[in-house]
Amino acid sequence: MTARKKAARGEVKQAKTRGARGGAAGKKKGTAGKRKGTVGKKKTGTATRSPRRVISFGDGTADGRTGMIALLGGKGAGHAEMTLLGIPVPPGFTISTEVCTEFEKAGGRLSGAVKKEALAAMAKVETLMGRRFGDPADPLLVSVRSGARVSMPGMMDTVLNLGLNDETVVGLAGLAGERFAYDSYRRLVQMYGDVVLEVPHDRFEDRLEALKTARGVAQDTELEGGDWRTLVHDYQKIVEEYTGRPFPQDPREQLWGAVGAVFRSWGNDRAIRYRRINDIPDSWGPAVTVQARVFGNMGDDCATGVAFTRDP
Repeated sequence: MTARKKAARGEVKQAKTRGARGGAAGKKKGTAGKRKGTVGKKKTGTATRSPRRVISFGDGTADGRTGMIALLGGKGAGHAEMTLLGIPVPPGFTISTEVCTEFEKAGGRLSGAVKKEALAAMAKVETLMGRRFGDPADPLLVSVRSGARVSMPGMMDTVLNLGLNDETVVGLAGLAGERFAYDSYRRLVQMYGDVVLEVPHDRFEDRLEALKTARGVAQDTELEGGDWRTLVHDYQKIVEEYTGRPFPQDPREQLWGAVGAVFRSWGNDRAIRYRRINDIPDSWGPAVTVQARVFGNMGDDCATGVAFTRDP
């Protein structure tokens, strides 16, 4: 065999070897690509969904809708839907049923993450209302209400007028009158004392009746601003005598206490009996809606009521 032929055979052999190596390399690269893709799929598959904690509504926009009733409860979902329809719903936010589950697992404590989200949502309400929660001059007041995915009227608790304290009531009196301001404050002390601090309700009622007797009146509406101011002080004494602590003056402390109490009210006796009678699962849990207050008792030119429709 000539040297030229041998060289030619050597070139062919080297070319085949290079091609084989190149193919193997291609296969390895492809395998690596498959492995990479597999890793990507595993990462996606094991990711967990973050719970929806706080959902805002107000001024024509809402993060929720009617279809989210399992998460927002009937009240929260309804507020969101009405807001989206352009109905002038006072702004607020709903703390979801998933938070109720977290709350129970944590032994009846709200997490720092929930509080942070709730305060961010409160800031949105403050912007829309033009008032600040806890502002001594022009305070934003809010209500805290429960809302299960099915109607449970009167079974769970509500706290109204959160944000009032010994300072903010003075600012409210300057804006809306002494009678309205102190009447609103005594309602907060009574409801918070009853629902959150578990002071017996009749202790407050007995003191109110004693005051009306002393003033020679039969109706609450006949009491004056000074009477309500006196009653606030009496109610605060009742709270301190029963609990060993003064009535909370920090609006944020009031808010967390009310939210926790409304979550806990899912487990009160009347709510449990209602669920058993109506075959409502205990596992559903309520949502809590925090909403800017509107009032029907500021004078003869305002009122509150309930409207019903056959076609909701």
